[in-house]
Amino acid sequence: MTDIITALIALCGTMLGTFGGILAANKLTIYRIEQLEQKVSKHNNLVERMFCVESSVKSAHHRIDELREEIK
Repeated sequence: MTDIITALIALCGTMLGTFGGILAANKLTIYRIEQLEQKVSKHNNLVERMFCVESSVKSAHHRIDELREEIK
């Protein structure tokens, strides 16, 4: 009977340790995913801003070309 009780205690300890490890790994994974989401958000913001800058530069080049034609 003592062997069975010892085995059950060992089983409970093993299960608690396993679940604790799974929870810790899950928290780390969630944290890393959140960090990656923030980086992707910053990158997407940069892409949107660069699109606006490119449009503005394109407009400026057209205006410069128009002014050059007016001077000629």
